[in-house]
Amino acid sequence: MRTALLLLAGIAALAGAALLVGGLIVPGAYALGLGLLVVIGTVFERRYRANDPQLGAGWEPTGERFVDPQTGKTVQVFYHPQRGERRYVSSE
Repeated sequence: MRTALLLLAGIAALAGAALLVGGLIVPGAYALGLGLLVVIGTVFERRYRANDPQLGAGWEPTGERFVDPQTGKTVQVFYHPQRGERRYVSSE
């Protein structure tokens, strides 16, 4: 899903750039801006999944704990070595 979104947003950004080169300023700027916004937002999205009680197999606790500034709850960090993914689970 994430790859498809990045692909479509990249196509929109390229189409916007082509429209700008072709002299269509407003639609080109809109398509380029929207495409870049989605690409940047998707690439730098925060992988924060609080309150995930069922991590499944392969998840290891990292020993990291911190207080989530938004909820005030203690959060424990888990890591999946095969995927390189981290999960943040509320301890409360």
